[in-house]
Amino acid sequence: MSETSNQNMRREFANREDLIAYLSEQFPTATECDRNISPIRGGQQAAESILNQVDSANYAKTRNFLQGAVTRLSPYLRYGVLSLAQVRDAVLQTVQRPEDAEKLINELGWRDYWQRLYKKLGNDIWKDQEPYKTGYSLTDYSEELPVDIDKSSTSMVCIDSFSRDLHEIGYLHNHARMWLAAYIVHWRRVRWQVGAKWFLQHLLDGDPASNNLSWQWVASTFSHKPYFFNRENLERYTEGIYCRQCPLYGKCDFEGSYEELEKQLFPKAQIDRNSGSQNWNRDQKRKRK
Repeated sequence: MSETSNQNMRREFANREDLIAYLSEQFPTATECDRNISPIRGGQQAAESILNQVDSANYAKTRNFLQGAVTRLSPYLRYGVLSLAQVRDAVLQTVQRPEDAEKLINELGWRDYWQRLYKKLGNDIWKDQEPYKTGYSLTDYSEELPVDIDKSSTSMVCIDSFSRDLHEIGYLHNHARMWLAAYIVHWRRVRWQVGAKWFLQHLLDGDPASNNLSWQWVASTFSHKPYFFNRENLERYTEGIYCRQCPLYGKCDFEGSYEELEKQLFPKAQIDRNSGSQNWNRDQKRKRK
């Protein structure tokens, strides 16, 4: 690493490219680990610009879709550029009826809840809060992330696209996070902690509270049943952008009804039959915008 101290580091730059070049020079070790530069801009000005574009009513209607009106404020909330109270107040000022902001404010409340729970749990946020409800024991899960997932080479267009976005952008839509987490834990049978660490390594908005408890919710160690999905669910909320170009369409790991997938994934478990199509609704209570 450069010998330049924090006090002596430059703070004025001609443009973004100049900033990127300087940081690459100052932090060569980080550059060697990952040379991807996210298009997401940091700073107060960028945060306020995005906040001013938030459409609360449309958010409530479309947030589950990959192209929906999500806020993308999570990186700024993560690093304290914006506070939850600031976002709440700004949103309430832009709506004609308070109920139009209800869904978004509810999600801010869940984010606050994760943080309060993290304060209580501390490092135990990395421990299973409950046993798996999958019919498998802890020793049945791998402690290593499969290389093909990390290298975006599973041959499934959706999973590989999510992995590339994680590496290159440092951001994933909440639904994409759920699908990717479910694939890692339930289809590939990897411990949720492995996936959670992978996310935190790359997500610009990653923090142990929202991240880890959401992974545990998917895994079923912080929920009464595991979260999983099928191709129909993914295709609906992505509007088919991955499925249309996937060579495995009609024969991928996600094909079948929820009842069929439940039998395949959890043959030894007794799971509530609502664990399938109803599960996507529960993402309302998770993670980030």
